[in-house]
This record gives sequence, structure tokens and C-alpha cells, in this order.
Amino acid sequence: MRRFRLRLAAAVAIALLAVSACSDPSASEGGRTDGTLVVATSGEPDNLNPILGYGSDGGTLLFDGLVARDASNKLIPALANALPTVSPDGKTVTATLRDGVTFSDGTPLTADDVVFTYRSVLDPKIDSTIRSDLDMLATVEAQDFSTVVFTLKYAYAPFLQRLALGIVPAKAFAGQDVNKAPFNRTPIGTGAYTVDSWTAGDRLVLTANPKYWGGAPANDRVIIAFVEDDNVRAQRARAGEFDAAELAPKLAASFANVDGYRVEKVASADYRGVMLPFGDPVTGDVAIRRALNQAVDRAAMVQGVLGGSGEPAFSPVPPSSEFVDPTAVGKDTADATAATAALEGAGWKAGSDGIRARGGQKAEFTLMYPAADSLRKELALAVTADAKKVGIKVNPEGLTWDAIEPRMKSDALIMGWGTPFDPDFVSYQLFHSRFAGQGFFNPGFYKSPATDKALQDGRDHADTAARKAAYSAFQKQLAADVPWIFLTYLQHTYVVRDSIQGVSPRVEAHDHGTNAIWWNIRTWKAA
Repeated sequence: MRRFRLRLAAAVAIALLAVSACSDPSASEGGRTDGTLVVATSGEPDNLNPILGYGSDGGTLLFDGLVARDASNKLIPALANALPTVSPDGKTVTATLRDGVTFSDGTPLTADDVVFTYRSVLDPKIDSTIRSDLDMLATVEAQDFSTVVFTLKYAYAPFLQRLALGIVPAKAFAGQDVNKAPFNRTPIGTGAYTVDSWTAGDRLVLTANPKYWGGAPANDRVIIAFVEDDNVRAQRARAGEFDAAELAPKLAASFANVDGYRVEKVASADYRGVMLPFGDPVTGDVAIRRALNQAVDRAAMVQGVLGGSGEPAFSPVPPSSEFVDPTAVGKDTADATAATAALEGAGWKAGSDGIRARGGQKAEFTLMYPAADSLRKELALAVTADAKKVGIKVNPEGLTWDAIEPRMKSDALIMGWGTPFDPDFVSYQLFHSRFAGQGFFNPGFYKSPATDKALQDGRDHADTAARKAAYSAFQKQLAADVPWIFLTYLQHTYVVRDSIQGVSPRVEAHDHGTNAIWWNIRTWKAA
């Protein structure tokens, strides 16, 4: 979330977009000129440097990792000439580079570049947001010009998935502070596209890399428009400015009968939920959290808020995962009667105004959501209505991300995360006590020794059965503690021009950036 939120006010962004639309030929009728595709998303990256966290799970159009993912999210070789090999003890991983790969400036790719990339992520002097992703990595060495050896502290089953991280050229940072390098905005990569220009709060313009090792892209130029406000993005899509646009489910549904467009519904592991801070006297009470978890009507949210484009959520491990434990997750049987009885039993008594109280403390709290996100707003309102039925007063408040961030330790928040990859990804940082209060990782200061142990066991064991047992324990402990009220899994929805061919959706993560439907845009063709 933090890496991809838009920091400029919506009004400023709209003004910038309006000005640029008048001067850029790509904003002409049809939304593009020949050889140019225009896509629209809600989030803008803070930087374009993989070391600092950009596109850490792969999918970026500017960089390649040693491995990549195909349309079914299966790992395939990318900069490596084959999938890296793993030693019998699981602690040594060896990768051999593909021959003839160069960066966009013509510099040959070498093992030293891979070593520099991973060592930089581990360097405490560098502000990498993904350092904890490589906790298991002890050393990385160049065995020769094209061979890289990773040595792990312990066997870590999903390590090959961490090799999707984009590789950067070591020489580009010679004598520079990685945190402040010009590279962070004007990078050099091995990817299918290079950066032509980046206008903050407006757009990122990419130009095809004709020397791309995977073959020259079918499109000369890609423009990624950053439009934070859902409704503004929908209005501009309806005006014909975009070839493809990310939209909230209800807004996407409004294009079902619009000539020239089709709606793409994409399966995802992206969940929405209510993060409940443990430092607040109301949300910190386990009886309140459990009652809310019983009271919320997830099925109604899927139908009313998502328009059917999703399913109820009870856990951060998605239903599609082999690690999901059906005994640890519930069925959507919203039960206000049971929630009321539980609150009564815990001493939360209803007052004359219908709001419960205990020891002079009213059962009332604020629920924040990003004001420009129409979906989260509707979910916040639905939670508010369900909570009222059991005597809990929720005060929804739409804010900017900059206003939300400092208040997360004391106010609840409609949050979103999720990954279709390994269950260790995201969940470790989000629920382990080690990350309590670290930005958008565990902002509610949830601390549970049982959860910590389960998450660590999931990392330490390579055996699939042992990992399944660890993640089962993790899911059961979350269900007991309720640090989050998981609400829904989303189908990501997009509108795409009928003339666009070659779109190949795959199960998506929370991030709409590098994992969005345009992950393979280099092969798209406009009829």
C-alpha cells in the first residue's frame, strides 16, 4: 500500500491530467496514436528501483528477475537460462544467466549485477522496503561471469519465488547513494520498455526496448496514467481516454453495455478487511473484535458492494491456496444474536441511546478509509451498519493516506493486502510482532507468541506437510484473536477496449501495479 499510494491531492492530479491531455497526442480520439497503448491505474510508485521495493514480485515492464511467472503464475526462467537449482539441504541455490542479455543502455548483464542487486537490498544503509523478504539470505556470490550462488541461513521453500526481483546494473550506481540516485526515476533495466518520462501525479511514459532479449514489443509506447479517484478514472475511461483501466466492480459493471469496451473480471488473492488497533480501549477488547467478526454480513457485501465480483473472506490465506485450512475459516453466517449475547456476557451493556458501554467506556470507534477509494468507502459504511445492529457505534471517516498513516495505531482502518504466491509473503510482515507499528505492516500492534511461532515455523520448514501444519495453526490463532475482520476477496475488474487482443489475465495479488492485467502488454495488439 505504502509504496503505491498517490501522494498528491486529487484536485492537483486532475488538473495536471487535464493540462497534459490537451498537449499530448496520445489523448486524442481513441485514447492513443498508432503504436501507443494507454492504461489507467489508481496507484503511483514512489520510485522505479527494484532495490527499494519496486516490482519486488516481478511483473514490471522495466526489469526482469532471474525468474518470472507465466499466465498461470508458474515460475519460468527469465534472466536465468533455466530455473535455479537447489541443493539437497535446501541451503544453496545456483543460477546461471542467459547468454547475450544486455541492459537498455547496451551494458551486458553479468553475475556481478545480480550480486549487487541482492546485496543492496540487504544493506542496512539502503532504505529498502523489502529487506525482510530476504531474511533467509546469508550470502550471494558471483562464481564466475554468469553464475550466481545464493547461500541461505536455513532451508526456505519459496526462495525461488524471491528471485523474481528485478536486476539492476551495478555500474549505474558507482559512487552514488542508492537512496537518492537519479536511477530511481530514470532507471536502466533489461525489460521490454524503458522510461521516456515520468510526470509525478500524472503519467509514466514508456518506450519499447527494441533489443529486448525476449523479442521486440508489439507496441512502441505505453502510457500509464495515474488517476487516484475511482469516479474520475471511470469518467475518463468513458470519455475514451484509455485502452484499459482498473475500476472498482460497480464502476466496471457500468461498462457492460458500453459500445467498444468489455469488462474483464480477474481472480485475485486480494482481500479487504478492518484492521483493529490493539491500543484502543474498544478495538483492543477481544469481545468487541469477536462480536464484530460475527456481526458483519460478508455475503451481503459481496453482492451489494462488489456486485457479485468476489467472495467472503475469513483469512489472509486465499481459498485457492494449498495452505488454506477449511477448519480454521468460517462460513458467512452473520449472526447478530450471537454477537449481542457475547457482548452482554463480556459486560458491554446497551445504553438508552442503543450504544453499549462498559465501565464508562462507550463501544465506539473511528473507522478510516482512503477517501478516493469508492470500494473501501462502501465497505466501511456496510461495517458501520452491521455494527450498529449489535450496539457498537462506528464512525467512518474518509481521509488521505498521509492523514491516515499516523493514526493507524489508534484508529481502525479498511485495509487491503493479499498474494496468490506463498503464504509467507505479506502475512509474515503483517502479523508477526517483530513488525508491530512498522508503517503499513502490523499497524495495529498485534502481538501473539502463538502466531509468531506459526509464522516462523512456516519459514523454517521446507517440508510441505510441516508448512501446512504451521499455516493451519496461524489461521486458527488469527480466528481466535481477530486482529483483522476479513471481509471479502475481490475479483479485480477492468474495462478494456474490444479492439485490444492478447490480454491474458492471471490470478492477481493486492498490488494493481506490476501485477495488473497489463503484465504482458508487450504482446497486446490493437486491431
